[in-house]
Amino acid sequence: MAGGLSQRYADAVTTRSKLVVVAVLVVTGVVAAGAAFGGAGEQDIGGFDVDAPETDAQDFVRNNYGGDEGVTAQLVVRNESGDVLTRDSLLAGLRLQQEVRADSRLNATLSGHGFLGIENVVATAAVAADRDDEQPPTATPSLTAQIGALESRDEAAVERLLADVLDPDSDVLGEQDPYAFLPRSYDPGETTADARLALVRQVDDSGENADPQATYDAQVAIDDMVRDRFDDAFVFGQGVRDDASSRATGDSFAIITPFALVLIVAVLGITYRDPLDILLAFVGIGVVLAWLAGLMGWLAIPMNVILIAVPFLLVGLSIDYALHVVMRYREARDGELGTDSKSGVDTEYSTGAGSGVDTESSTGAGSGVDAVPGETTRSRPIRAAMAVGLGSVVLALGAATVSTAIGFASNVVSPLPAIRDFAVLSAGGILATFVAFGVFLPALKVEVDGFVENRTGWSRETGAFGVEVGWTNAVLERLGALSTRAPVAVVVVALVLASAGAYGATGIDTEFNQADFLPEDAPEWASYLGPLAPGTYTIADDFAYLSENFQLRSDDGQSQVLIRGDVTDPDLLAALDDADANGSADRSIQVRPDGRAAVEGPHTVIRSVAADNETVAALVGRNDGDGDGLPERNVSAVYAALFDASPGEAREVLSRDDGGNVTSARLLLSVRGSESAQTIATDTRRYADGIEADIAGISAVATGGIVTTAVIQDALLETLVEAFAVTLVVILLFLTALFWVRYRSLSLGVVVLVPVVVSLAWLLGAMSLLGIAFNSETAVITSLAIGLGVDYSIHAGERFVDEREKRETLAAAVGRTITGTGGTLLASAATTAAAFGVLAFALSPPLQRFGIVTGMAILFAFVAVVTMLPSLLVLRERASERWAARRR
Repeated sequence: MAGGLSQRYADAVTTRSKLVVVAVLVVTGVVAAGAAFGGAGEQDIGGFDVDAPETDAQDFVRNNYGGDEGVTAQLVVRNESGDVLTRDSLLAGLRLQQEVRADSRLNATLSGHGFLGIENVVATAAVAADRDDEQPPTATPSLTAQIGALESRDEAAVERLLADVLDPDSDVLGEQDPYAFLPRSYDPGETTADARLALVRQVDDSGENADPQATYDAQVAIDDMVRDRFDDAFVFGQGVRDDASSRATGDSFAIITPFALVLIVAVLGITYRDPLDILLAFVGIGVVLAWLAGLMGWLAIPMNVILIAVPFLLVGLSIDYALHVVMRYREARDGELGTDSKSGVDTEYSTGAGSGVDTESSTGAGSGVDAVPGETTRSRPIRAAMAVGLGSVVLALGAATVSTAIGFASNVVSPLPAIRDFAVLSAGGILATFVAFGVFLPALKVEVDGFVENRTGWSRETGAFGVEVGWTNAVLERLGALSTRAPVAVVVVALVLASAGAYGATGIDTEFNQADFLPEDAPEWASYLGPLAPGTYTIADDFAYLSENFQLRSDDGQSQVLIRGDVTDPDLLAALDDADANGSADRSIQVRPDGRAAVEGPHTVIRSVAADNETVAALVGRNDGDGDGLPERNVSAVYAALFDASPGEAREVLSRDDGGNVTSARLLLSVRGSESAQTIATDTRRYADGIEADIAGISAVATGGIVTTAVIQDALLETLVEAFAVTLVVILLFLTALFWVRYRSLSLGVVVLVPVVVSLAWLLGAMSLLGIAFNSETAVITSLAIGLGVDYSIHAGERFVDEREKRETLAAAVGRTITGTGGTLLASAATTAAAFGVLAFALSPPLQRFGIVTGMAILFAFVAVVTMLPSLLVLRERASERWAARRR
């Protein structure tokens, strides 16, 4: 956009301001109507399509294996200084189960017997003993029978029963493994333990792509009952986790929102010093968010965690755009903008552009008469001032809009749907920001200021922030002086810090850990907030304890290995048994109290079913040459017997084709859910590779929810990093073309973009120092550094070129750029950094990281633009002068 074209554009907006306001409101209404469609629901990261062996194996498992399709929660009872296996403690657990069963609402969510824990195992053994059964009961006794069997025994009798049940050589319980309900620290054979586990099995009655909300609500209710009955106990499940996250987010915003609003209003108040301008800025932000909601509806874009960055990006850009328009308008109205110091002529306010009479201004305050052509004007009327101010900044606004929109839109080539949606919505939102603040706000401000001055006599003249004499102006002038006196030193320091940041980024954590998303308890100072004081959140500690001490019976605590090939090879069963017997050196794979790896597979199911079924036991015995409980011959026949005797258990670890032939086997590995998904995936792959290396003719592939999450997260991060590179290249090409057309300069685009890259390096280095992982979550947040950094840099670069044409000296041009545009950038950065930085005090770790990373991104972008960019421009100018001198 040439200078004359930008001025004609500004004239059109200001002279037809009423029409512009009405037109934008009508279009906004049409776009916002799309919100009525409600978008396309929600999209989970797990829904992304990634072609990998792990995801292919997961699809095979999903289509060929059975198992519990319900929901499982874990109930933990602790007594770190005592014993949870006493008669009274076990009875308390059974009575809790009875109380839950008595509640019809909670009972309706339970599957089968609902609860299974060590208390049930011991009580079932007591019932069997009372019946003089030679074999364990094939059906679980009622809770009434279990409670009665324990109540009839004194403490000593219960301890003797425990000794029989927990004897490593005992088969009193058949298929039930009591060690599965005891912590890793438990010593096999002991009758005491400091913690115990019970499983809460629930139904999943949700429809497709929906949550079983009634089941999740029941988990929360059961957790409350557990905490009331025991001194130290908790329930962990998806419902409890969702409830804690929701409450923590609500508590966080209840605490933070007032502070954020106060900070925003305070900073904007200091910057604008005009409540009406603040109100107009919020009106513009409302227009942008209305467009955003409408675009999601019209384009049927589903919500996902990545899109959370879009409204924050747009709010940041909105505040910045609004400040630039208003401050340029104020400079123009004061006569500080548009005057060529070389000639003393008002270059942008003459008989040409912007000279029309301000018919809505009176002879009162600020109305003024149009200047005599060719003479310098110290105070312009409203409409003419907006024409000059908007004409001077609209090119930078347009360039920032096009460059950032194209940069983000370039991500539409991503193979991941959520990244494509992020690209489209970001680009559309950035366009909406220009409409709101490059079209709507200037026209609306002309109308509002004219009405206020004409009807009330309230002068709307206010100085621009950073330009007026004061501490801000003094600081900015010193920065300008530093850039002209020691530009090399400034650039060297910036590059050294960027190099350090880039080096630190090489060691940054890139793993994805679900524990990092659990709410944390509030700091002590939050308890003094009265009605705003947050609740207590122990879920992060509970999850860490559960993961460290017990086998998690859910997708959070299990990975899988899919084995295909000749799975009837007897050597495979022996290899699996040997792998379990040797435990696991990998930190994420759980080890049972008896030292064996916590793995379920065909070998464990054979032993479990044989212990409870005489037919299977006899068949295994006839084919077991070494007495280890596993067949060395006729494995196919044993597998067929498993499906006949216990089809549910068999289908969990074996799959068959239509002809009944066993085609694959599955291992279920209990893992520590507190470890990162990548660590669990690596350890599971190592376990699978070990089995594959021992047995010829089979393939073993790591899979399962956690493993595929790691694969998807790695693919997502790789895509985001590639998107960053593409975005920067696209922006560079655009800026190079823009500055070549406008100024015939190929280097200016590179110079303007360098501070953006440097600030990004600073950000990655700071994240590494603070221990913040660079994963798919934070990678999206760092896109703010690119979006806002490009915006800041274009504004400063355009202002410098404009001022250089009008100022006598290079120092004067740099000084005016930093005090004018730099002051506006300072106000914008302070506002957005303060608003988002307070999220660092949130109880939700994702909100904390969002606040910290966003705040740093904004501050680093500002610092790079007001220090490094002016220095680069000075060096470029001096190099050009030397080159021109040599050519002469």
